[in-house]
Amino acid sequence: MNKFWEHPYFRALLAVELPAEDFAVTGSAVLYAHGLIDDPRDLDVLTRGPAWDRVLLLGEPKPTPLAAGAEVTVGDLQFLDSWFPGWDTDALIDEADVLHGVRFVRLEVIRATKVMLGRPRDLEHVALIDAHVAKTRKK
Repeated sequence: MNKFWEHPYFRALLAVELPAEDFAVTGSAVLYAHGLIDDPRDLDVLTRGPAWDRVLLLGEPKPTPLAAGAEVTVGDLQFLDSWFPGWDTDALIDEADVLHGVRFVRLEVIRATKVMLGRPRDLEHVALIDAHVAKTRKK
C-alpha cells in the first residue's frame, strides 16, 4: 500500500468497498490526490447506482447543504448522489481521472466549483490549481 492509502479517510473509503466504476472522489481531496494540499478536511465521494445503494446501507440520506441531491455522512466521509446543479453525475464519474487506482473528478470541475462557492479556502485552492496547471503546461 502506498503512502496515499495510509491516510485515514482513504482507508475508510476502501473499507466501504464501493464498486470502482460507480464513484469518484471529489472536492478538496482531489487536490490532495494531485499533491497540492497536505490534508483534506474531509472526503467527498460522488456515487451512482450500485455505489449509492451500498452507501444507503451505511446511513440515512439527508439533503446536501450546498448542492442539490442527498448525502450520507459516515465520520469524515460524505457520500453524495449528485454534484452541484449543471453537472451530470454519470459524466463526472465516467470522465474522472484515475489516480492511485481510484477515480477523482477532474481538476477543472473542482476549480469551477470552488470559483462558484467563492469561500476563502476555495479561492486558495483555485490559486493552487491554477499554479499546478501552469507548471504542468510548461513541462
